[in-house]
Amino acid sequence: MTEVTRAGTFQLGDLPVTRMGYGAMQLAGPHVFGPPKDKAAALAVLRAAVESGITHIDTSDFYGPHVTNQLIREALHPYPDALTIVTKVGARRGSDASWNLASSAAELESAVHDNLRNLGLDVLDVVNFRVMLSVGAPVEGDIEEPLTALAELQNKGLIRHIGLSNVTAKQIAQGRTITEIVSVQNMYNLAHRHDDALIDHLEKEGIAYVPYFPLGGFTPLQADALSDAAEQCGATPMQVALAWLLHRAPNILLIPGTSSVEHLQQNIQSVNLQLPEHLLSSLDNIGLR
Repeated sequence: MTEVTRAGTFQLGDLPVTRMGYGAMQLAGPHVFGPPKDKAAALAVLRAAVESGITHIDTSDFYGPHVTNQLIREALHPYPDALTIVTKVGARRGSDASWNLASSAAELESAVHDNLRNLGLDVLDVVNFRVMLSVGAPVEGDIEEPLTALAELQNKGLIRHIGLSNVTAKQIAQGRTITEIVSVQNMYNLAHRHDDALIDHLEKEGIAYVPYFPLGGFTPLQADALSDAAEQCGATPMQVALAWLLHRAPNILLIPGTSSVEHLQQNIQSVNLQLPEHLLSSLDNIGLR
């Protein structure tokens, strides 16, 4: 058993993945735009992630754009049989590094082919549709048209599984009437607990929940509480936040990103962190502070 697999695995459809994964977004340049500052380091961290036993890499062709997918291909192709690469569509980058809606059928088809080409794949393992109806938290809105377009590409054999990102419970329910949904990516962490009920519901349905920004949006008071807990554990705040997420529910999959092999190993070590009951209780209250 590798260190990574101590956190267990979960299914993305028929694909078993390690609950500790890796997010490639930080491999692009500043503001997720342009090439990496250190290409050799970016390639090294990707190889180290796979060598550590991670079988879940999260990416998108609009990171860069094209940068992270091209790095993944250069570092890891031909891919190990156990590796699952999850990508995202629904946005495009402007020349000014802006994030723009790209959810028409033609735009989604183009994005899928961009991902296939830059990753060097014939079929994408999982494609998440990123709903761009708002810059921040998910807002209600009809997703039938874009999701139907993705389901048609799935029927053509270009996509194996489909997930959703930045969505409400109502949108997930709508999506499941169109195609099987294997994962949901939303912002969630110790301080932002809006999806508590949704996570529990998805667990019962066998659907993965992939939180992003595991340390995003903390108030100073909340950050101090997390730092105090980390000091008691002899760990970093990031390690405690990741360990808490792993403890929160078995369908939670982590995709912390980094461009540093050292930081990658620190993230992986969070799977070994045992949080005592009194500390779990204290951490659970952080979102209330």
